[in-house]
Amino acid sequence: MKITKSAESTAVMNAATSAEAPSRPSRRGFLQAGGAIVISFAFPALASAQTSTPKEKLALYAGLDSWLAIDAEGKVTVFCGKVELGQGVQTSLSQAVAEELDCPMSRITMIMGDTAIVPDQGTTTGSKTTQMGQPQLRQAAAEARAVLLELGAAKLGVAPDALGIRQCVVFVKAAPAKGVTFAELMGGKRFDRKMTGKVKFKAIADYTVIGQPVPRVDLPAKIAGSFEYVQNIRLPGMLHGRVVRPAAIGAKLVRVDESSIKSLGAGVRVVTRGDFVGVVAPREETAIAAARQLKVEWKLPANAGEAVDIHQEMRTYPVALPQDIKITGDADKAFARSAKIVKATYLTPYQMHGSIGPSCGVADVRKDRATVWCGTQHSYGLIDTVARIVNLPSDKIRVAWTEASGCYGHNGADDSAVDAALLSQAVGKPVRVQWMRQDEHGWEPKCPAMAVDLSAGVDAKGNVVAWEFINITPTHSSRPRNQPGNTLGGTLTGFKPNYEYSNGGRNADINYVFPDRRVRIRYHDSSPLRPSALRGLSAYPHTFANESFMDELAVAAKADPVAYRMQYLKDERARAVVSTAAKMADWKAGAAPQRNGDIASGRGVAFSQYENENAYTAVIVDVDVDRASGKVRVKRMYAAFDCGLIVNPDGARNQVEGCLIQGMSRALFEEVAFNRGGVTSTDWSSYPIARFEDVPEVVQVELINRLDKASCGAGEASTTPVAAAIGNAIFHATGARLREYPFNPERVKNAIGINNNKGAAI
Repeated sequence: MKITKSAESTAVMNAATSAEAPSRPSRRGFLQAGGAIVISFAFPALASAQTSTPKEKLALYAGLDSWLAIDAEGKVTVFCGKVELGQGVQTSLSQAVAEELDCPMSRITMIMGDTAIVPDQGTTTGSKTTQMGQPQLRQAAAEARAVLLELGAAKLGVAPDALGIRQCVVFVKAAPAKGVTFAELMGGKRFDRKMTGKVKFKAIADYTVIGQPVPRVDLPAKIAGSFEYVQNIRLPGMLHGRVVRPAAIGAKLVRVDESSIKSLGAGVRVVTRGDFVGVVAPREETAIAAARQLKVEWKLPANAGEAVDIHQEMRTYPVALPQDIKITGDADKAFARSAKIVKATYLTPYQMHGSIGPSCGVADVRKDRATVWCGTQHSYGLIDTVARIVNLPSDKIRVAWTEASGCYGHNGADDSAVDAALLSQAVGKPVRVQWMRQDEHGWEPKCPAMAVDLSAGVDAKGNVVAWEFINITPTHSSRPRNQPGNTLGGTLTGFKPNYEYSNGGRNADINYVFPDRRVRIRYHDSSPLRPSALRGLSAYPHTFANESFMDELAVAAKADPVAYRMQYLKDERARAVVSTAAKMADWKAGAAPQRNGDIASGRGVAFSQYENENAYTAVIVDVDVDRASGKVRVKRMYAAFDCGLIVNPDGARNQVEGCLIQGMSRALFEEVAFNRGGVTSTDWSSYPIARFEDVPEVVQVELINRLDKASCGAGEASTTPVAAAIGNAIFHATGARLREYPFNPERVKNAIGINNNKGAAI
């Protein structure tokens, strides 16, 4: 039985909110209530990829029924702890299951991210869904295949190895017309089998689905406008809420004048708890009016409005956690014997996710249980956070992931969910909180500003003999992870933030073979703005620093930038992406920049292996620089990409193209403006992003498919070298070296002026 979206939404919501139903229905109860198994979820799935399923939870998911089921019609439902964030994993994960089961994609439904139904596969982050989440689902499908062959053997009176599977039919290889369907074998029954972990995946030579450019399963409804996002959820009796944000970071609530919104009617309510202030109303436009009209008095910090020179200030912050990422050889001795020591500092700004659609959360908090719908990247990680905030046991909290705006990092999804939970608990009814643009720009977590100091010792020929990398950074992850103080609502209601120092070392190290090198990071906890994960996390700024510096060293050695890199790359896969990109772009060693009036044209190259152990990317960029205005135009981008075995080449290509464009946007346009009181760039004019007119005329991607290598994620890797490639291209065109992005006109003109007056910046 297939439930329509509206009916299904009602059924699921009723299961979570009715007085008679348990707060977290069991998978068996949920499926029985649905008729058999196949349920077309209006709110897809969410999970994670930073790590695989936590070891302590593996026992909970040892049963095959925790991962998939087959209904009376023979259709397959997959229970997935990862979630679809716009990266296409619902499609690629379904492909993996279809491959192992020999089942058409059309007969697979995937339920994602609902803690009442799916296993906890961790956070959907770090380009780890394909790498870590997919093997778990493939294993479940392979085990199910083995069970189906066993059942088919009993039914058909032959040995399991005499059988094959095609189109959800188990058949006798010697007599293909003789077979039995999945529906006949399972009939809506449970597997009731433990996962053995011993069933092998299909041989590569037998693949028919993996490696094929399968159309994305989520796009038809999105294109037709019928897809239901979290923003579309409506519950019986639901109210609309808005949060009145503090006048500055650290401001304390003094007084709320509820009479200031009396004219809006009796249905409007004000909610306060600690420094949290919100309004609810029967209609959304009324809630918006109430939030704007409500008079709130705040006590501001003494330094609110004060300007911040973040890169200078961060050098004064105490080091909370120093970490050695890589130490090989003896860097001090190598520097001592160097003919010359080259140094440079690279600066990166606070940047935001810039989700086009602001975040939204819906919550229904009752006295004895609560359900939250939101676009979180880790449903299970939000359970304890909500439980502590609304003071309910964790086993009474259900988080039903529902697709929201694409995020590519920690945006406002979790915060909007907590906002909704606070308001719902206060009024005793379901509440939907839709953030506004100023909420998203102003209050979402930010990719933190960083400073990287690089030093290299070179011999008389410019060869690198010593390398040192030191960065200064706060954490790159402040996700809730069961810490209510890591959310806006939690902080305002009295919980303290509890960030772990993490993800500040991605791609701090290099893949170039320098025997004597030292790579260190220095974590601090004094960030003026709440820091967290943006696509690639610290890998994007670190690769900008490392690959810009490699370019500087190549120029100083009078060497071709591609040849210089190849000199130190020993990994054949790394060498392959660099040489492939050079061939794609028709790279000519020693090619001079071009001039046409004020327009200077040049090209740059950059390479990275994500996290130094996952997907490989090499990018070559052609730019035009208007020397008079300082405007940079990226004309062409060429990228070679190797993520191991490619599940869906169309999906992988889309991801790489998206990475290149977003990476270009961050490199050219994006920088958060702020002071001690908070973010001041709260609209698209003050925080510009790339527009369609900025898209290069050529974006060419070549995928290198490694059938014999494990799949890596494609969602972040190819973002990382983009800023460096553009910066290196600007240098080639103008002779001006920019060591801070975004490369906006003012920065470019200033760098060109310095170059004209003082010579090359190296």
